[in-house]
Amino acid sequence: MSIPKKGTRTIIVGAEPFIWLIRRKATYLQSCDPESCLHMAIEHAQEPGSKLIIATDRLHPQGFSVTQIDPIAPANVALWIEQALEMGWIPRTSGKPFHVAVVKGSLTRSEV
Repeated sequence: MSIPKKGTRTIIVGAEPFIWLIRRKATYLQSCDPESCLHMAIEHAQEPGSKLIIATDRLHPQGFSVTQIDPIAPANVALWIEQALEMGWIPRTSGKPFHVAVVKGSLTRSEV
């Protein structure tokens, strides 16, 4: 199943187009848990296959007692896509989602 196109943004990384989406509305856990972070989904724009799911290190703006918002810039997304590709994510091949987490600015593989 592909990412819904509504609300996505397009980014070009290494001459390849990708779409990415951040959940706009906080989930129940994100609004109640002060440590809950933004999650995003990324897939190849022309040949959707395996999705990249990133648990970022940024707090959800609608979260409990969030006082400072640290936005996710397209430069962050491009860097994370490049790192995921180096870690073995193959976006054009169908399969299980590739789960990673941002830890101190770099991606680490996470199992769900």
